[in-house]
Amino acid sequence: MEINEEELKNKLTPEEYHILREKGTEAPFSGKLLHDDRTGMYKCKVCGQELFDSKTKFDSGTGWPSFDKAIPGAVKEIADDSIGMHRTEVVCSNCGSHLGHVFDDGPTETGKRYCLNSVCLV
Repeated sequence: MEINEEELKNKLTPEEYHILREKGTEAPFSGKLLHDDRTGMYKCKVCGQELFDSKTKFDSGTGWPSFDKAIPGAVKEIADDSIGMHRTEVVCSNCGSHLGHVFDDGPTETGKRYCLNSVCLV
């Protein structure tokens, strides 16, 4: 998917742009979707692709919305050694927007904890 970065800068808030396109992170416990319990699909803020079903959301206590499973093919996982430790970045498979990171310490049978920024999701 082709992204016009200038149009996107005008569409998103500076914080949203920083997190989604420059791989930033929102402050823990600050996201609007942290305690969201509505049913439905969580979609990418940039392109609208469905990423996570609300049935896979759980409270990890980490301060960010957490999910134990992505919709198949909806996200890409990329090795991230940017802060002196190994992590796995999660991006939208359609537009490449940064969503957060995935860890192998989830409490369900998947063993996954997709730790995401609220501003990346609608």
